[in-house]
Amino acid sequence: MPMTERSRQPLLLAAVALGQFISAIDYNIVYVALPRIGDQMHLGAHDLQWVVSAFAIAFGGLLLFGGRATDTFGRTVVFRGALAAFGVGSAMSAVAPSSGWLIGGRVVQGLAAALMTPAMLAVVHTDFQEGAPRHHALAVWSGAGAAGLATGSLLGGVLTQALGWRAVFAVNVLLVFGTLALSARTMVHADGAKRRGHLDLVAALLATGAVGALVYALVEGPADGWGSPRFLIAAVATGLLASIFVVKERRSHDPLLPTQLLGHRSLLSAIATTFVFMASFGTEYYLFTVYFQNVLRYSVLATGFAFLPASIIAVLGTHAAGRLLGRIGAPLTLLLGLALGAAGMVTTGVGMGAGNAYWSVLPGIALLSFGQGLGFTAVFAVAGSEVEPAQQGIAAALASTTLQIGSAVGLAVLVAVADAPVHAGAGAAVRSEMVTGLRHAGYGAALIALIGVAISSALLRHQSRNRCRAHPRQAIANVD
Repeated sequence: MPMTERSRQPLLLAAVALGQFISAIDYNIVYVALPRIGDQMHLGAHDLQWVVSAFAIAFGGLLLFGGRATDTFGRTVVFRGALAAFGVGSAMSAVAPSSGWLIGGRVVQGLAAALMTPAMLAVVHTDFQEGAPRHHALAVWSGAGAAGLATGSLLGGVLTQALGWRAVFAVNVLLVFGTLALSARTMVHADGAKRRGHLDLVAALLATGAVGALVYALVEGPADGWGSPRFLIAAVATGLLASIFVVKERRSHDPLLPTQLLGHRSLLSAIATTFVFMASFGTEYYLFTVYFQNVLRYSVLATGFAFLPASIIAVLGTHAAGRLLGRIGAPLTLLLGLALGAAGMVTTGVGMGAGNAYWSVLPGIALLSFGQGLGFTAVFAVAGSEVEPAQQGIAAALASTTLQIGSAVGLAVLVAVADAPVHAGAGAAVRSEMVTGLRHAGYGAALIALIGVAISSALLRHQSRNRCRAHPRQAIANVD
């Protein structure tokens, strides 16, 4: 019996939500398993960080390529192909006989996530009608991501303690099989809008190399030092590849990044806001993990449970965003999310203390997580609001690339702020210094978030002026 459009859409939404959950959970699930991986693979701290960095660099570097591939080959083909590749990368990591094999699996996972993310957002913006259906779809998709990020720490702790570190990768294989089965029927007719032309592989490789080198520089900078040869080589490579990319794009008749796309005020505002959003809120898990484990002396499992309220409240925030988008609009929803997040960072900083209980930081975590849910949903609503269906993939990729770069920049800066007051040693004095550093980093994150509030306010004024020009009589009536 053929599936009707009405019965297909909930299953289609479930498929992309599961895809987002898989991508998000993998971002955090590996953190708690790192000590076990290091022990069994005989990896030092510097080599061990590549288990995380390999995914981040491949993901951030290949997003633009993934966006253009989505617009060229269709969101269905790219989503399902990327999902299968993610399963392959997870299986490689789960059975890895050596560190090189493990890092290779993580690269495959990052590549797959970079292809999958623009494809999922293209499905949401193209297959769901503008208005309440799309707002609901964005809220569900964002909620799945928030749940995956926060649940990753807990699930990683449970699986590592019960079954060993390989289980944190093996669980992805099971999730991928389930999602592929669900998408087999729902995505058969989902590729109506494709762009004409071809995928410029040279431009795609240049963009990938430039973004990848930038993310590499930001990841390696804090570890090696900002004057280290590796950082300087990566920084020079970033500038060189980006310059060649710009020259090639200007001469191309079918550019990878269409110039008219950069004329969308909403998209540019979303890109700028995404950067400050992740530069501030993207450090949340690192700062709280340090606080829970190094200051409060929580175990891995207890730390995972400490993140549970953040997960639940962030999902509630995305649900609220789905309603607010239709009532007050995306810019105001985004502004509200950033303001709540900034307040949450400050409140959390005030509640931190070497001898304080978990409950002293819970109000700040609640504010921050709710604001994060609102902001993450709204920023992608803004990014796709003025973009044609055939360019939704590259628009989503631009916003997602900025998200990765913002996260890397924010982490590099705020980790340096958090570490500044801490001296070598142990005991209560060092824990007190850690609290001071984490508090300063939280206040810094709040300040960055307020820059996002200013950008959202400017976007709100721009949209209000446009409405007044389009409907002057209605604007006058509203004033009266």
